[in-house]
Amino acid sequence: MYELEVSDTMRVGYLADARGQLARAESDLLAIEKEGQELDEKRINRVFRTVHSIKGASSFFDLIKVGELAQQTENVLALVRSRKLVPAPDSIRVLLRATDRLSELLQNPDSSNQADISEFVTELTRLYEANKTPLRTNSTLAGSKEFPGGRPLRALLVEDDFCCRLLLQKFLSRYGDCHIAVNGREAVEAVRSALDCGQGYDMICMDIMMPEMDGREAVRQVRALEEARGIFSTHGVRIFMTTTVDNIKEVILCFNELCDAYLMKPVDLGKLLDHMKSYQLVQ
Repeated sequence: MYELEVSDTMRVGYLADARGQLARAESDLLAIEKEGQELDEKRINRVFRTVHSIKGASSFFDLIKVGELAQQTENVLALVRSRKLVPAPDSIRVLLRATDRLSELLQNPDSSNQADISEFVTELTRLYEANKTPLRTNSTLAGSKEFPGGRPLRALLVEDDFCCRLLLQKFLSRYGDCHIAVNGREAVEAVRSALDCGQGYDMICMDIMMPEMDGREAVRQVRALEEARGIFSTHGVRIFMTTTVDNIKEVILCFNELCDAYLMKPVDLGKLLDHMKSYQLVQ
């Protein structure tokens, strides 16, 4: 099985860049605190993308605690983005402590998996639970045909290679409807049409290298379509990149555009299924 190979140089470079992004995120959070209810969407979106990227890339470096803390931080940031949580000073302080702890973990990656993050997770969880309300979602929660009460999955497969398309289409069709797009432009139009009909997709498998429009640009446009309708990425379609592109910088850029997972080709269907289960797309 072909996996992404991460050299020590790539690892050091990523960790330094991530810490730099977190420093900028902390500056943005302090500015947001001063703004109060007049939320600067550009700033909060930048902070959210930073934390989401760190969460996504952490799996490639086996940084388990980093991923866990980033996930909890992202949950709270999602409430701020959707204006379900006013960025009051006490809330911002919770987020600042979390981002500062993330930076510490990235500063000492070899010992990070043994670090105690329980205090920060508890604080973030308490803040999230106290303020969460139902958010508008891309579609109702999917379930496999195999499970009573669950509707069929709605998936979009974006792939220009026939063999890869055939393999993934056969697999995804076990769980529901699988539509096909052969490039990024077709994918964006398919998502637009589905949203307009009130039948948004639950998941997208998105290749990167495609004609007319590449996968990363397609992800960016899909997220823009959702946000224009009041749907934020944490409650939008789950986007899994499926690609041969093994550059860690490209991985990070894809997460920065708010994809949810990155799978190398040939795709390990077991890992794909694990991701689907982790996002409660199937049981």
